[in-house]
Amino acid sequence: MPDIRDVAVRLEDAGGRISVAGRWVSRYGLVVVLAWIGAGKYVKMESRTLIQHSPLLSWLYDFFSYTVVADALGTAEIVAAVLIAVHPRRPRVSAIGSAIAVVLFLGTLSFLFTTPGVVQTVVHGLPVLSGLPGQFLLKDLVLIGVALWTLGESLGRARAGRVSPTPARRCSG
Repeated sequence: MPDIRDVAVRLEDAGGRISVAGRWVSRYGLVVVLAWIGAGKYVKMESRTLIQHSPLLSWLYDFFSYTVVADALGTAEIVAAVLIAVHPRRPRVSAIGSAIAVVLFLGTLSFLFTTPGVVQTVVHGLPVLSGLPGQFLLKDLVLIGVALWTLGESLGRARAGRVSPTPARRCSG
């Protein structure tokens, strides 16, 4: 039976492969979540209650119907997902998708502060979030982190592809 040090060494040796798997799952997990939530906007309008209480976005309903707003948000989420997914071939395009996702998640996170019913109760000074909408909205804190990471990685890869190595100059002297 291997001892704990052997297991630790094996895990350390696998660290690079685990990190690659984590990056893959993070990027394409974000793609699946965005596409799925975006598609959901076409069949249900869970965003209506959130948006109507938002000082940043409630004005949209003065000009557009609930369905138009939901469809536009759903389309933006699906477009962001598709753009993020093309990262291996088009990192610049993927960066645009990640930037869209960041903006979408910023909007969603703002609902934590504007939507009634987010805090169910306060226990010992700590706000306890309701299941809906509180905990539902809180997940976007992690999603915006993944979107920021994919944005940074895509921009870095795009820059690396744009910057060609220059030949080393010889010093005379």
